[in-house]
Amino acid sequence: MNLLKKFWNDESGQALSEYGVILGIILIGVIVAITALRDRIMEVFNKIAESLSI
Repeated sequence: MNLLKKFWNDESGQALSEYGVILGIILIGVIVAITALRDRIMEVFNKIAESLSI
């Protein structure tokens, strides 16, 4: 029973899991932004490629 209480009160892994959640939220935001701006990003890269191939 003491071992269970020890694990219940142990917060050493809490910060790591919070960082994981924050990283996940940031990644979702980046994926949504890239998906929303996909056409514009491709347009910019195509212009860069055209200017380099001259």
